[in-house]
Amino acid sequence: MAYTLPSLPYAYEALEPHFDAQTMTIHHTKHHQAYIDNLNKAIAGTELENATLEDILKHISKHSPAIRNNAGGHYNHSLFWSILSPNAKTAPEGKLAEAINSTFGSLDELKAKLKAAALGQFGSGWAWLLVKFNGALEISATANQDNPIMDTNLISRGFPILGVDVWEHAYYLKYQNKRADYLDAFWSVLDWSAVEKRYQDLTKI
Repeated sequence: MAYTLPSLPYAYEALEPHFDAQTMTIHHTKHHQAYIDNLNKAIAGTELENATLEDILKHISKHSPAIRNNAGGHYNHSLFWSILSPNAKTAPEGKLAEAINSTFGSLDELKAKLKAAALGQFGSGWAWLLVKFNGALEISATANQDNPIMDTNLISRGFPILGVDVWEHAYYLKYQNKRADYLDAFWSVLDWSAVEKRYQDLTKI
């Protein structure tokens, strides 16, 4: 079954002025679509046509670079779109807020650590807030289209509940080389209600 591009639950211009409409349009319809097209080509005629995306990622070391790059690109972008909103909830509540405060000290400290991870990622990649397999929260960064689910990730494995894209195609039209400004703007469109839902689903709270 071929993968398809997920529709966005908001218009391309809805995240203005933080994320511009032109970047959102190109990012979604060109970059994300290309990962999907290339993934479908890479798995055509193989048993992976019937595998879930997460199952592919969990055993990604068994597969080709084309599958690794494009399955990661599809998963990562699908997550990214799902946690953004023009009417974003600006802070977490409940169990996730408690876990953040317990792990990082405060929401501001989490933001600082995630920003540092994103700025410290040399070249293209992602920064993540993930739930490790033991249920603990952790911040990490990965190169290219890798993510914490992949078995090639030997340091911080788990399931991401928040990811920020630091490939230049995610921000260069508006922010040019100012990755830090883009990361600051990210918090204005990050919907913590979506992150809470992912956390609850993973921890069964």
